[in-house]
Amino acid sequence: MAYHFYGIDHIQLAAPEGCETEAISFFNGLLGWTEIPKPEALKKRGGVWFQCGTHQVHIGVQQDFVPATKAHPAFHVQSLEELRDHLLQHHIQVIDDEARTDEGVKRFYLNDPFGNRLEFLEWASS
Repeated sequence: MAYHFYGIDHIQLAAPEGCETEAISFFNGLLGWTEIPKPEALKKRGGVWFQCGTHQVHIGVQQDFVPATKAHPAFHVQSLEELRDHLLQHHIQVIDDEARTDEGVKRFYLNDPFGNRLEFLEWASS
């Protein structure tokens, strides 16, 4: 094959119009992700971008927004329990899931401020 996949460059989560302040508060303020500037040509579309480890998460405005309650990104975390405790201290509901513990995976889900499902996980060897 002449082509090769490097992996994921970014993911995009949809959000309603006017989401930027709440997105910054949650993804930057609560999760600690760094806000990154959008290219000038894309600023007029709204939304906000963040750096999460080596990947980017783009929050994009969708006119007829409906949250993704099943499809979701999964974020690999070091010290998952510390993140879980941090979220609980800030009154964020987490949904524990033990379906993969036999594989050595700890994980939980939560909904972002717009109702999108997010998964956070840690492998026992990480």
